[in-house]
Amino acid sequence: MNTRHKFTIAENQPGIRIDIWLARKLTGTSRSRIQQLIRSGFVKINMLPVKESHKVKPDERIEVNIPQPQKVELKAEKIPLNILFDDDSIIVIDKPAGMVVHPAAGHASGTLVNALLYYCPRFGGIGGELRPGIVHRLDKDTSGVIVVAKTQKAMMSLAKQFKQRKIHKEYLAVAWGMLSPPNGMIRTMIGRHLTDRKKMTAIPKKGRLSITRYETMETFKKHSLVRLFPETGRTHQIRVHLAHLQHPVIGDRQYGRRSVHELPAEIGRQMLHAHKISMHHPETGRKIEFSAPLPEDMMRLLNYLRISLTRSPGLSESRDR
Repeated sequence: MNTRHKFTIAENQPGIRIDIWLARKLTGTSRSRIQQLIRSGFVKINMLPVKESHKVKPDERIEVNIPQPQKVELKAEKIPLNILFDDDSIIVIDKPAGMVVHPAAGHASGTLVNALLYYCPRFGGIGGELRPGIVHRLDKDTSGVIVVAKTQKAMMSLAKQFKQRKIHKEYLAVAWGMLSPPNGMIRTMIGRHLTDRKKMTAIPKKGRLSITRYETMETFKKHSLVRLFPETGRTHQIRVHLAHLQHPVIGDRQYGRRSVHELPAEIGRQMLHAHKISMHHPETGRKIEFSAPLPEDMMRLLNYLRISLTRSPGLSESRDR
């Protein structure tokens, strides 16, 4: 059964954002959860839907309808995993494109978490109910290295290292066009898109500082192989930043706009790969690094570009080994 709350704004409370105001009133409900309720239409002012940026006014009547949470039972599933490293503290996986990291709406099974529960049953008690051990994520269609904590101590250590920017990640992407300059830094604010809530944007009125360094490794007639080093960890950061430069990732249906008809076969996902990650081991403190080779679909595309298309004169031909 849904839970309903009704409030009336007092004379001395105008000018506060509705999400902040409700976060103060609804004890135990996070601001992010309140924002989700607002976006889904479960919060109304004077019987009308409202945006999370709305600033409350005296005598406005607020109604919050909190739906009963649907219980999602985590199940262990026998799904093959490409394990790069495994000890008592962490497990490092080379995640294939197409695999969701943890259960969410529309993805209750077949996720990395479901696979890890089969491989390591005690993994289920770490962190959160639906995201045990998950400290960072990769998009469904991004392949590559992901590190998962196997103990609470490891999870806390990794979370702290991420917060302090002591974990360093390197991605490889095949992008449209040639970046100018070929090496540089992208520094923007990133926030939720104003009209499409499933997307992020690099030019919001309000957002969070986002920084990505990049190096062009190899160039072709109309494409580039780019190495990227995110210094912050915003949602979709690399994809948003490359699209912001007008050089979106090939195959990115959310942030790219260009056709792939000129390529040899259909590109089924964004050509983005989490290539390397380095950190300090949660137990020993020793510096460790892991890498995942380029997956077959990206290698196939690069081989086609190298063999079939003419390189532009005077551009770099260095390759990642």
